[in-house]
Amino acid sequence: MFSGLAAFPLTPLKNDEVDEHAFIGLLKRLVEAKVNAIGVLGSTGNYAYLSREERKRVAEIAVQHANTTPVIVGISALNLRDVLVNAQDAQAAGASAVLLAPMSYQPLTENEVFKLYEAVTATLSVPLCVYDNPGTTHFTFSDELHGRIAQLPHIRSIKIPGVPKDPQAAVERVNRLRALIPDHVSIGVSGDACAAHGLNAGCEVWYSVIGGLYPEIAQSITTAALNRYPQEALRLSQQLTPMWELFARHGSSLRVVATAAEIQGLADSPCLPRPLSALAGKEREALAALLDNLGLT
Repeated sequence: MFSGLAAFPLTPLKNDEVDEHAFIGLLKRLVEAKVNAIGVLGSTGNYAYLSREERKRVAEIAVQHANTTPVIVGISALNLRDVLVNAQDAQAAGASAVLLAPMSYQPLTENEVFKLYEAVTATLSVPLCVYDNPGTTHFTFSDELHGRIAQLPHIRSIKIPGVPKDPQAAVERVNRLRALIPDHVSIGVSGDACAAHGLNAGCEVWYSVIGGLYPEIAQSITTAALNRYPQEALRLSQQLTPMWELFARHGSSLRVVATAAEIQGLADSPCLPRPLSALAGKEREALAALLDNLGLT
């Protein structure tokens, strides 16, 4: 579960409600591609925009339709009380693990973040993945804080932001963190453009956005890297450079993958929670052409 490809699908909406039919369709693609884990209610899964009942239902659907694929369920919320409730709901739904980011409106201190993970892990019966995503939480973990949190019960993986693209710098970054955490805690890379670099540098898992929509290409990159074919992993990733550039241009991957899902009939339009919106006009046309050029279906 905490190695290989963990694919994070959209939670598509329709008329401001979770589109269960479209969501099940996305899950089916991941199961058929034999991803190592399915991650729901992460940033791509729009967890911050959904009610408790919607999140509970998404977790239930994911577990029901994942077959034997482990499901990692996001439980992040602004208030610790709500995090604990989300954790209960995820475990009741049958989640194999949970994912937690230090979400906050007010800036958090390192001690507050440690106390968050300490309180949550004390209540869990399943593993937890630490979600380090400063682009959305605006909190930056130190490696030392990761090391403290990794000693807590049930911590089994750390999802870090993208690593440097320079191979030696990437190895040094992963090794610095590895030296501070137990062997049973895996290091996973996020930031799809850097995934091949992270896996080549020693990360054990790719927490992937594009894998949630196009699992085959993400699986190919992951397999190449973990089987020690680093140049092949980089070659496959470089083929997707126009997609990575689109992610960067639009501030994140969410709007791009949501638009791709709409273009290819995998979700109705609009599928994002308002006020978020997908690409439109010439940008949408350019993405449609890019998907054709890349052979992504």
